[in-house]
Amino acid sequence: MIPRPRRGRIQPTRDPCPRGHEVLQMRPILIVKTGEPLSDLGSFESWITRGLDLPVATTRVAAVFRGEALPEPGAIRAAIITGASAMVTDHEPWSERTAAWLRRAATASDLPMLGICFGHQLLAHALGGTVGDNPAGREIGTITVRRLPESDGDPLLSGLPRNLTVQATHVQSVLDLPPGAVRLAESPMDPHHAFRFGRHVWGVQFHPELDATLMRAFIEERAETLRAEGLDPESLILAARDSDHGHALLRRFAGIVTGS
Repeated sequence: MIPRPRRGRIQPTRDPCPRGHEVLQMRPILIVKTGEPLSDLGSFESWITRGLDLPVATTRVAAVFRGEALPEPGAIRAAIITGASAMVTDHEPWSERTAAWLRRAATASDLPMLGICFGHQLLAHALGGTVGDNPAGREIGTITVRRLPESDGDPLLSGLPRNLTVQATHVQSVLDLPPGAVRLAESPMDPHHAFRFGRHVWGVQFHPELDATLMRAFIEERAETLRAEGLDPESLILAARDSDHGHALLRRFAGIVTGS
């Protein structure tokens, strides 16, 4: 078993071969941590940081589900909101406080943001969209997400393949997009797999940070529940496969943030 990293903030780590002094000086990318994965294979922040592939891992973590405070948007370079097993529709106090911060950061500043899974849903809720149980049921495993024509000029998605192979696990979805948001991608089970609000606030329902090994672990942990829902966890495990499309999206987000 791979030991779980110690909880807390990720400390900046110097690249042994730094590729730019300006990266060392930049404000941190904030990872808004909304929960812990069930798996002992790591943490959301470690997987996201690996996927960003920045020369210097200048990230800061705020575990909002534990009551940690969020900084002023001007003190950070960007924000990434993680997944969680929580439900947006439960309207937990910490979740609603985070939604209020996201609303302010998205509308009163020019902060690049990326919401992942629960973070995608929380962003949509914060900006006036509707979140609820997915009418198509649970979506889990390696899936194909189709980029829509509206994404062709999008700074984050336009350079990626039309059909993305990515990992997903969710039972709730964005049912209605926020007013003014642009729908960017869909799957057969969810028409709102990605959206953009304003210039560079994005939500993606899938998990770009996960690989097939982690996806299999997520399925194994939920095997009993999946069988009760009429799904076949063994087939889902066999169908899990790796793709670089998720990490490519995270690298593109890092490029938008750093201007590279």
